[in-house]
Amino acid sequence: MLHYTHGRVYAGSIMDDLTNTKPDLKVSGAENQFPKVRLVAPTGHTFVILALEIDHRPPLFAFWESRAKKQAIQALKAFSTDLAGLVDLSIFKAVLAPPGRGEYLKQRLEIPIARYDLVMLLELETTAAAQTLQSSTAWQTLLADLKPLALNTLELQASNPRQIGPVDHTRQGIFLFNFFYADDLAQNLGIWEYTAGWFVKQTGLDNSCLMAPETDSIYTVINHCRWDSLWHILPSILFKPSFKSYVTANFNANKTAPIPILYKLA
Repeated sequence: MLHYTHGRVYAGSIMDDLTNTKPDLKVSGAENQFPKVRLVAPTGHTFVILALEIDHRPPLFAFWESRAKKQAIQALKAFSTDLAGLVDLSIFKAVLAPPGRGEYLKQRLEIPIARYDLVMLLELETTAAAQTLQSSTAWQTLLADLKPLALNTLELQASNPRQIGPVDHTRQGIFLFNFFYADDLAQNLGIWEYTAGWFVKQTGLDNSCLMAPETDSIYTVINHCRWDSLWHILPSILFKPSFKSYVTANFNANKTAPIPILYKLA
């Protein structure tokens, strides 16, 4: 199994990496001001993420879709949902890139900034089901149809090491995919539990599925969650001083860089 750290791909199992690992966290802010988030048991499922950068333009123009993006959305929606072991398949298109991108990226200039404006997320019961999907002719045909339309493509398989609660894909809302880069996976997971506590307290967040790539990826984890509308999240990150003094400060102190993008169901 391949993972990315310190600018290099290395071999090993994610769960093995986390066993008996206690990260040296540097938590800033008043003690217990934003305690660690309360977690529920992970799903035990395997996720497949297909993310595409098609329309490379400022977030305020995300509502305007090129012909290529419309073709990609149509292809994703036409993809068969008659898959063995499939729990959920959802398609998302970007709304905007909010504030909060990690300052640590300035020290890691080789890390590409995630600008994916279209994402398909599949949840499958087992790793075997995910592997069968990705090796299928239908999946390879889909990739072949989509790649000429995209500037950049991300395809990965992921486990679910942390969960606040299930993410509801049955109704429209504002969905976050936060593409994290960190030098150390355990450090990334550890400080995420504290910063997630801020989002629970300040935005009413009650769901989140954290996904850790199990195949080659430059990103250490990808956080996925949902709010009912932009107004449940934007005012907090724009106007509450503790977003910078606590959330971004703790990510920076722990050499962890989030790259957040907000989406809606396509």
